[in-house]
Amino acid sequence: MPASRKIVVNVSEKMLAEIDQLGGITSRNRSEVVRDAIKQYLKEQRKRDLHEQMRKGYVEMGDINREIAEECFYGDHEA
Repeated sequence: MPASRKIVVNVSEKMLAEIDQLGGITSRNRSEVVRDAIKQYLKEQRKRDLHEQMRKGYVEMGDINREIAEECFYGDHEA
């Protein structure tokens, strides 16, 4: 693993107990459980951001495509 930095995160007693329980079940320590959770969160966030960018792009392209289609329709209709 590349160089890592230590951070301090405050969690409730209940969450800490869940982290410890999960760590025991999966044979990972607290750091590994939290690191994996952060990785998963960041992956999902990137996916949501990409979907939002795609949605905006489709909306913008929809307007452009409608304008092109209308121009073609009127051009064909006049001919």
